[in-house]
Amino acid sequence: MISRRIACRSVAVLLAGAVLLPVPAGSATADSVDSVDSVDAVNSVDSVDAEGSAGSMDSVDATGSVDATGSMDSVDATGPMDSVDATGSKDSVDATGSMDPVDATGPMDPVPPAPGPQAVELVPGLPLHLLPPRQMDTPDQSLPPKVYKPSKKEDAVEPKDAPKSAYDLVEYVDPIDALGGVTCSEEDGLRQREIERWLKRPVDGEQSKGDCKAIRAFQKKYGIKPAIGYAGPVTWATMQLVAARKNPNADKKCPVRKYRVACVDLDQQLAWVQDGKRVVFAPVPIRSGREGYGTRNGWHAVYWRHKNHVSTLYKSPMPYSQFFSGGQAFHGVYGNIFTAVGSRGCVNMTLRDARKLWGLLKKGDRVYVWGHRREDF
Repeated sequence: MISRRIACRSVAVLLAGAVLLPVPAGSATADSVDSVDSVDAVNSVDSVDAEGSAGSMDSVDATGSVDATGSMDSVDATGPMDSVDATGSKDSVDATGSMDPVDATGPMDPVPPAPGPQAVELVPGLPLHLLPPRQMDTPDQSLPPKVYKPSKKEDAVEPKDAPKSAYDLVEYVDPIDALGGVTCSEEDGLRQREIERWLKRPVDGEQSKGDCKAIRAFQKKYGIKPAIGYAGPVTWATMQLVAARKNPNADKKCPVRKYRVACVDLDQQLAWVQDGKRVVFAPVPIRSGREGYGTRNGWHAVYWRHKNHVSTLYKSPMPYSQFFSGGQAFHGVYGNIFTAVGSRGCVNMTLRDARKLWGLLKKGDRVYVWGHRREDF
């Protein structure tokens, strides 16, 4: 039995590699080296240093334009979002979107935890040729975009809808399970212990028939494919989302203020909006910046909104973009957000979630980011 599984695993790895090779023409990939959205730190017009310094830009007045220095006046925790410059003019939010801490007694910016363990070589549980061609990543910008006021005619155009199956929940599984014909996985999953604990199963990190049955039932309920009971990252992410719906800020990591705050939890890859203690935008799954392009922690502010934004690098759509820190923005994507590789710094969402958030946030609304995205699958 053991020798058979070893032989099957060798074949599975080879076949999984072969499955992953074909890429439809014109489609970007999530490969961190060969991806269409790879950016050379020297030659890219959109590159930026680790501190998010923006390079030279034309400064403009306080009617919503950008200051090249990236500096801005801090605001009082009880005051409105819009910062006030030395002349007393309002609505002057800089292109980095960064802010000073709200008050001296408020929470300090969290320190990101150490990176997780090395990546596990998992593969999609469905062959890629059965999935619709889609853009798996977007060339998220690092430098602030060119800010301008879109015309009413431009804003009247709604971004195109995503393909029906664009956001199917496809679990990443062990290569031996990707060969097909498996009804109940015997493999220990990448999130085995976490899922066992969530399902109130004995927590030993080892797959059992009882574990598989309970995991399969959850996967079927929430439409995760293939529903073979593998304790993978997509199943775990869905469990975190379900748990967060009742009270996303149960751990009180997102500061409660008298105004609206968009909360971005990089640990759980979730985002929501709260106004005081009231949640006004329920938690949704996100995809944040990959290692080396992390979504910046701390306080920020929405400084520019562009419904039909297109990347200046690769002409890729970034619908319902709401920029809050340099080139980092909330925006929709036309592909699965549950990928092993993160974005180039933006907070990616499904198109539906990005559209709903667009209807809620306004220029000047505050954004608070904390945590660290795991890169271990």
